[in-house]
Amino acid sequence: MRLSVTSLRRLVKRKLHVEFVEQELTSYSGLELLRRYLRQHEVPRRLRAACANTAGDYGGSRLALLVLALFYVGARRLEHLRYVAGDPLIARFCGLARIPTARTVGHWLRQFTQATLAPLVQLNHALVIDAVQRLALPRLTIDLDGTVVRTGATVGWAFRGFNPHHRKDPSYYPLLAHLAQTGHILRVKNRPGNVHDSKQAAGFLREVIDGLRAAFGRRLPLEFRMDAAFFQRDVLRLLAAQGCAYAIKVGYWSWLPLKQLAATRQRWLPVAPNVTGFFHDLHIPQWNLQLRVMIYRKHVQHESPRNFQLDLFTPDDGHFEYSAVATNLALDLPALYAFICGRGAQEKTIAELKGEFALDVVPTRHYGANSAWQQLSVLAHNLIRSFQLDTLATPKRRSRKRTYMYLIRSMRTLRFLLIARAGRLARIGGRHVLRLAHNPATETLYAQIDHRLTA
Repeated sequence: MRLSVTSLRRLVKRKLHVEFVEQELTSYSGLELLRRYLRQHEVPRRLRAACANTAGDYGGSRLALLVLALFYVGARRLEHLRYVAGDPLIARFCGLARIPTARTVGHWLRQFTQATLAPLVQLNHALVIDAVQRLALPRLTIDLDGTVVRTGATVGWAFRGFNPHHRKDPSYYPLLAHLAQTGHILRVKNRPGNVHDSKQAAGFLREVIDGLRAAFGRRLPLEFRMDAAFFQRDVLRLLAAQGCAYAIKVGYWSWLPLKQLAATRQRWLPVAPNVTGFFHDLHIPQWNLQLRVMIYRKHVQHESPRNFQLDLFTPDDGHFEYSAVATNLALDLPALYAFICGRGAQEKTIAELKGEFALDVVPTRHYGANSAWQQLSVLAHNLIRSFQLDTLATPKRRSRKRTYMYLIRSMRTLRFLLIARAGRLARIGGRHVLRLAHNPATETLYAQIDHRLTA
């Protein structure tokens, strides 16, 4: 059918008059589907137990759900509560008749201490374990890394530390354990910004391993990937004692003979395009350890801090970036290179945590409150990952990098497709009904999710 040009266009002469009136309208209809999912997995009840040590008229679990709702609708700060206070779906999502002020939520967050935060950490871990058990994964690959969170000058336990872009700014330096197959965050631990990346890493790693062993026993293989900051004697001995596989970057430090080994090497084996390398059994007498190390180099067209061109080779050989990886995995050179490169996928997850779940926001000056905010940010991220895995996600082709096994939509995409949909709450036939504008694509998506939730 051919349409005329005039039927495609519309003439708009005047501006619309804007009025604000009391109506049962919502901008976030998709929260109803998320609310059903959370109730199916008893998240409100479990949050009530995790927040039992915090007092307040609104209830700790309902305030926690309110913070989760803020993340899902795109709000990043407690001050944004003023702009969503009249939305009936947000009130319904967290079970509140009246949305509290930012001051009230801030006072509630400041009740968290190291002791009262522990149940929330355990709840996050338990929800991830539940999701992994439903998937029946053949192995778990965990990436450990820290990330910088800039703070104000008067924030508690924030200090100047490793921040190459803002060296004088105080910061936090939380440590995260990322599950590569699904993108969940197994555990997060907030730390002051002036600590080394490996500070408290052995204890953190032991908590992660103990939690996974308690849930799955020793039948499920565990693999860990870390950068050179975690190349520490305590970490290596812990992983070996626990029977865990690992691949850890090794720094070209002066007390290790890596540079000399690369200089005297005559035959470099092909690893990947423009990448060559070799294996070497490295003995470290200071630690009394014997490690299998892959030394590799990547041909580049520029000089970088990792170039040893002038010391090792003649100028006509080009420029190389040298790296090394210690491992106990029985992989050949190409497979190990792909495996260690898969560690970069966690950067996407951390970027989404900061950009869409406000991990980089510091709501108060209180260290315990800011740590609780980080836990809630990770909890919101993990729940939306589990929601997609149970409703929308489709399997991906297997990769030697051992990254995401499922096609997961970003939070920004999911917010546009599902959550940020205008609707009206109506009462028809004695029951509440959420009515949305007719849109075939949205109707199909909602019907698909509803079918999965009721299956």
